[in-house]
Amino acid sequence: MITGAFLAMFKQKGRNLDYTVLAISVTTFVLTLLAVYSGEPGVDLIYVTDLLCMKLRVDDVGRLFAILTSFMWVMAIMFSFEYMDHEGHKTRFYSFMLLCLGVSVGLPLSGNIFTMYMFYEMLTVLSMPLVIHSYSKEAINAGKRYLMFSFFGASLVLTGFLFLNYFGTTLDFTAGGVLDMVKVSQNPTLVLVLFVLMFIGFSVKAGMFPLHAWLPTAHPIAPAPASALLSGVITKAGVVAIIRVTFYLFGAEFISGTWAHTGLLVLTLVSVFLGSMLAYKEQHFKRRLAYSSVSQLSYILFGIIILSTNGLTGALMHVIAHSAIKVTLFFVAGVMIFKAEIHHVDEVTGLGKSMPITMWCYSLVSLGLIGIPPTTGYVSKWFLAQGSLGLANQIIAYGGAIVLLISALLTAGYLIPIFTEAFFPGKDFDYSSVKKLEPGMTTLIPMLVLTAITVLVGMFPGPVLGFISNVTKILF
Repeated sequence: MITGAFLAMFKQKGRNLDYTVLAISVTTFVLTLLAVYSGEPGVDLIYVTDLLCMKLRVDDVGRLFAILTSFMWVMAIMFSFEYMDHEGHKTRFYSFMLLCLGVSVGLPLSGNIFTMYMFYEMLTVLSMPLVIHSYSKEAINAGKRYLMFSFFGASLVLTGFLFLNYFGTTLDFTAGGVLDMVKVSQNPTLVLVLFVLMFIGFSVKAGMFPLHAWLPTAHPIAPAPASALLSGVITKAGVVAIIRVTFYLFGAEFISGTWAHTGLLVLTLVSVFLGSMLAYKEQHFKRRLAYSSVSQLSYILFGIIILSTNGLTGALMHVIAHSAIKVTLFFVAGVMIFKAEIHHVDEVTGLGKSMPITMWCYSLVSLGLIGIPPTTGYVSKWFLAQGSLGLANQIIAYGGAIVLLISALLTAGYLIPIFTEAFFPGKDFDYSSVKKLEPGMTTLIPMLVLTAITVLVGMFPGPVLGFISNVTKILF
């Protein structure tokens, strides 16, 4: 964050600027690894009052999200080298990228709700300039909508935060929850309402229906590296916040079987189906990917609110899968834009002949998003389906499994035709018009690395599942 704030003073230009920012992001990734595996449980940063203190704490949930975030930022920075040459204003762009990186790493390592809320609000403010980077009228409107939805969600969260001061024994995140059941027994309905408000408030960042409308406006207008991080990483701020609220503040035992539990299960499934359907109908490529994020992020939220080992395992695995896949897909969209000036899905005919490596990356990660083995998406969706079928409410149990299946079919419907049309344009296609449009290595390397992760983690999921089991053992 310090280097981001003072980046303009470095006086670097061109590739020197690119390599400087890459070095900073790699250093942040290394320091993050050292910090989360140092054995030091945490640190108290600032005491605002005797009650409110900004704290950083390390646990397996924070470790997973912090490492994932800092790694994805390295990939996005490297991809930005060539892409941002044609977008311009690199110093400003990199400055806010580094500021957002610092906040995005700090958020999952927050030790209490106060610290997480502060980071959450900072992330909204600091990521907005990435959305409005071009300063076009459309970008400004998208930025306004992003702020409006985010601040509305944050206001819901703040309401729950203030009441937790009374109903909770502490503001620190504690596995199993912090509720004082004596006080809760006075008005359990109010406490459930507070949980729903905080869940929905944080789900704005994750794009859950009905507060999803900022995604299809903000993601398409932002530069591709920013779109990739908005969809694949920054939205995970809402996910980790919901995990903290559900399992570390209110507790699964208090929520399970209540009207709030049932209502949020239904709402997340509606989002899964709605996002897939809207993506299937959308012809603008980046907007299609944005609607896809509504659906895929709701998979994760559904897995969380299942409140079971299988459900949370599937959710955390899908956090990894969705991040790698969706970042790659937005990278591919960026390459299409600045190399072939393609914005719509009906313009990709024969593109696999012009940029074969890029389109192979697209094809493999698309199979992962659909959930076809042996990709990461298959593993995550298997556990999500198992979690759904394990629900006590049989209607939601089987209904959830059916919605997940329908969504997978719709996902296939809006992703597969793109690479089939790109690689198999038909006998009438003019092959003499094919031009090599493959981007440079600094653009290809991030896509290849993330594509490899999508496949290899799906083929050998044991180490990741073992790590995730450390989380579920504590919570269930």
